[in-house]
Amino acid sequence: MSQSKKMLYAFVWFCLYYERLFGVFGVEKGEITKVTEGDSVTLNITVQRGEELLWLFGPQGTIIAQINKKDGVFDTNEDADHGRFRGRLELDLETGSLTIRNIRTDHAGRYQLQIISKTVSYKTFTVSVYARLPIPVITRDSSQCSSPSPSSGSSSSSCSLVCSSVLNVCDATLSWYKGISLLSSISECDHSISLSLPLEVEYQDKNTYSCVIYNPISNQTTHLDIIGLCQPCSAPLPIPVISRDSPQCSSSSSSSNCSLLCSVLNVRDVTLSWYKGISVLSSISVSDLSISLSLPLEVEFQDNNTYSCVINNTISNQTTHLDINTLCHTCAGRIHCCGFTETIIRLAGSVLVGVAIVAVLVYDIRTGRSYQKRREQTPPQSHDGEYDDVTSGH
Repeated sequence: MSQSKKMLYAFVWFCLYYERLFGVFGVEKGEITKVTEGDSVTLNITVQRGEELLWLFGPQGTIIAQINKKDGVFDTNEDADHGRFRGRLELDLETGSLTIRNIRTDHAGRYQLQIISKTVSYKTFTVSVYARLPIPVITRDSSQCSSPSPSSGSSSSSCSLVCSSVLNVCDATLSWYKGISLLSSISECDHSISLSLPLEVEYQDKNTYSCVIYNPISNQTTHLDIIGLCQPCSAPLPIPVISRDSPQCSSSSSSSNCSLLCSVLNVRDVTLSWYKGISVLSSISVSDLSISLSLPLEVEFQDNNTYSCVINNTISNQTTHLDINTLCHTCAGRIHCCGFTETIIRLAGSVLVGVAIVAVLVYDIRTGRSYQKRREQTPPQSHDGEYDDVTSGH
């Protein structure tokens, strides 16, 4: 065997051994971590002998944390990558493990630990972040609903249903199940529309149905209540109206509260609810058709969350999304407006004051003219006599 072949075989064996120990050329085989948005994830490592540890993120290898035991440096780079990780990173000073708190979808990607001592080695982590799943909502499609026809004598009319997600989420699948058998499914990643899936069942179907939304790490299930949903159709629901409670409108402060009211008229057997994202904040139900249904909400003027008001019954629902920028602007200056009675009283008072002023002026003018006339009719006298006349009133 030639010398060149011996060197080649030795190099191949060295590479195979090194790959088994650390991964390809000093890079340990990566770990894949899956987490739900809003949770915390820890990238665990064991205690390293290296003098310096660097945590890198993304394809550009941005440094987000550093441990230098020799110089006593234990630091997280809060401003790295335009502040993407600000207030979210935490280092374990003993092990070097990195924790990301309240993780978001834009924190998904490749994390790499660079271990620097006499040599340089790497350990990689791939983090996948999935949105928190909403609970699927099953409603009856009132536009296609049907009830048993007395003339036909049939009691097996079909009932059109729709399972939907309040918010659309990526990397999720919405499915209808009959028992444990999959009937249909849909996946979509368009945030401008909600995810929905229709189903048609017989009115007296005795099978069990469920609607499931799931992603690789979690799922949410809603079971179908055929008896509760598949009833004769009712009148369509009105669209909720969101208005501002102007008597309590905020001051010019940018952080003041904005009082809102969601209301509907002449409804019964419905529930009116406020949602913050996919979470229910408050709700109210009514069965009296003679009253209107309303539900208050107070938000900060610069609140960046998404809010919606939803009215629903067992058959359908209607949703109105809140536009904070349009409704929660600073209140305009108020002009006090008097009632009719108060206006009349103020007007009468003004007239009386005016009459009094005119009377005083007339009296003053008459007195002046009378005095002047008497002066003209009195013969000239000495100054002393004139003074005596004036003082005596003659």
